[in-house]
Amino acid sequence: MRLLVTGGAGFIGANFVHLLVREYPETAVVVLDKFTYAGDRASLAPVADRVEIVEGDVADAALVDSLVARVDAVVHFAAESHNDNSLADPYPFVHTNLVGTYTLLEAVRRHGVRYHHISTDEVYGDLELDDPAKFTPTTPYNPSSPYSATKAGSDLLVRAWVRSFGVEATISNCSNNYGPFQHVEKFIPRQVTGLVDGVRPKLYGSGENVRDWIHVEDHNRAVLAILERGRSGETYLIGADGETSNLDVVRTILELMGREADDFEHVADRPGHDLRYAIDASLLRDELGWTPRFTSFRDGLADTVEWYRANEAWWRPHKAATEAKYAQLGR
Repeated sequence: MRLLVTGGAGFIGANFVHLLVREYPETAVVVLDKFTYAGDRASLAPVADRVEIVEGDVADAALVDSLVARVDAVVHFAAESHNDNSLADPYPFVHTNLVGTYTLLEAVRRHGVRYHHISTDEVYGDLELDDPAKFTPTTPYNPSSPYSATKAGSDLLVRAWVRSFGVEATISNCSNNYGPFQHVEKFIPRQVTGLVDGVRPKLYGSGENVRDWIHVEDHNRAVLAILERGRSGETYLIGADGETSNLDVVRTILELMGREADDFEHVADRPGHDLRYAIDASLLRDELGWTPRFTSFRDGLADTVEWYRANEAWWRPHKAATEAKYAQLGR
C-alpha cells in the first residue's frame, strides 16, 4: 500500500503516521503538510527516516496531482480546525477545508485513487444538555461556526463526488480527540501545560458544555478499519462513549496533577459555544468490529497528562505565543 496522508504533521495526522510506521511497516507513507503553526516537524521527527515528507498546500493542484498519481489511497486529515481562529479570520478555513478538499477530490477522480475524508461531529451542530439523543450518520447538518460550516461543506463535496463521478470514498465524523502531539491552544493540553507552569485552568462560561471525548489512537485505529473494510460512499461516526462536561474534564486534570478540584477560574464564554456533542458509533462497531482501547476517559486522560509532563521540549516552543493570543481575547 502506498498512502498519502495530508496534514500528517498535525495532531491527529502525526499520530496516524506513527501508528502506520509502528504497525504497518510495509506501507509507503507520503506526508503532505503546509507546516502552519499547527503542523510541527518535531511531531514527525521520530519517524522522519521512515516516511516521505512534502511541504505544500492541499489547494496546490499541480503538487497534489503529482502526489496522488503515485499512491493507492489518500487519507485527508489536513484542516484548519481551531474554532476561536475561525471566528477571528474565516478565510483560511474556506481555503484549506473547502478548496483543499475540492483539489484532492479532483486528483483522486483523475487517477482512480481511494479516498478517506476525516471530518468532525461539529458539522451536526449541538444537542441540548438534557437530550438523550446522539448524532448518527443521518443527523441533519447544522454547523454553528465558520470552522464547522467549512467542514460540513467539505463533507458534502465528498458525497457529491461519490455520487456524480463514482469516486471511491468514505467519510468519518469523529468526536473530540485528545492525546499526544495536540497543540497547546486546544482545551486539554492548554490546561495541562498551564498547570505545569503553575497557572490555574481557565474554563469557558459555566463549564456545563459536554464533549464526547476519544483518545487519538482509538480514532486512528477506527480510520484504519474504515480504510481497509469500509463501504464506499458510507459515513462512519467515530466515538468512544466519552461524554464529559468541560467542568468535569478540568476537575479530573486537577485531580491527576495533585490539585484541588475547584482550583480553576471562569472566563468569558466563546461566541456560539455548542452545548453538547454525542456520537452513536454503532455502525462502526457492528459493521467493522472496531472497539476503543481507552474505554475509560479518566485512564486516557491520565496517559495524556503523563505524555505532556514527559515531553515539555515538544510543547514549550508554542506555549508563550498561544497564551499571548488568548490574553488578547481575554480568555
